[in-house]
Amino acid sequence: MKILALESSCDESAVALFDSEKGIVFERVNTQIALHSQYGGVVPDLASREHLANFPLLLEALSREVDLNEVDAVAVTRGPGLAGCLALGIAYAKTLALTYRKPMLALNHLRGHLFSPFIPLHESNPAGFEEASRALFPHLGLVVSGGNTLLVEVDAECRVNILAGTVDDAAGEAFDKGAKLLGMPYPGGALIEKHANEARERGRFVFPHGDAIKREPRFSFSGLKTSLRYRLEKLSDDALAESLPEICADYQDAIIRQLTDKAAVQFEKKRYASIGISGGVSNNKTLRAAFEKLAHRKKIPLLLAKPKHTGDNAAMMAFAAWFDAQLPTPEISKKITFEPALTIDRP
Repeated sequence: MKILALESSCDESAVALFDSEKGIVFERVNTQIALHSQYGGVVPDLASREHLANFPLLLEALSREVDLNEVDAVAVTRGPGLAGCLALGIAYAKTLALTYRKPMLALNHLRGHLFSPFIPLHESNPAGFEEASRALFPHLGLVVSGGNTLLVEVDAECRVNILAGTVDDAAGEAFDKGAKLLGMPYPGGALIEKHANEARERGRFVFPHGDAIKREPRFSFSGLKTSLRYRLEKLSDDALAESLPEICADYQDAIIRQLTDKAAVQFEKKRYASIGISGGVSNNKTLRAAFEKLAHRKKIPLLLAKPKHTGDNAAMMAFAAWFDAQLPTPEISKKITFEPALTIDRP
């Protein structure tokens, strides 16, 4: 089965082709970071304009390497995301589906992130993937990105149950907004991590880490950002420059502690066969190390998406579309965040 996927939920234009017998055989991503960084964040109208310019180039590159007549289905991100950006991706996907007379699958973006840690398992053994993956459920997954933070459970039938979601900022927003307060350019999450690695000591700066809501089904990071702002108001420019690594380290640790604590609580309630983290923030090495320790304590495997599949990309969408198609009854959680794929019949 070969699935062509398009992703345009925010500021990345992406195209990929997944072959169930080989894995990801084609993938391209055109990023707009350089364009939006001068504005301090993503500008929706500019992002839509860039998608309009990027997709023809991506599809031309695809057509030079792949016979699109051999594709079995066209998948596309239906949300969540920026409305104008999503509309362009869906329009291109509809055009391809109509042109090549293929069914079209519209998937939730977060479902792509959720199953992206399973891509390396498939790549290592496509023929044995079904049997190998069966032993990894029930699965505890953390989707942590710039716009979303969700802790979910996936049972043996691949039904998804949302255990916790953010009520305000996502973890990625906390990183980027914190970086902005510290005078760093957008996107600043990686810069906070870089400075944190230079810290000589930790624990000098106390930030809220969600202990008060540790056992509640929610994440909250807006108070952390406010705490940083009040802390910075009391520091001179020289004091900030001198203490920047330590501030970044303690701020980062507060975010990561809330994520790991919330996941650890779930193991008190249920036994999981595996745990996975995905989304752009999952590239943070300190976060990965924290979850490696958690997985080691629980004696279960930690599934990690490849760095190139942690951001917005079409490969994870193509894989999720195929993964969903294998389910005998894709009974996904009724919450709108995880809707099952919709099928548009052949014309």
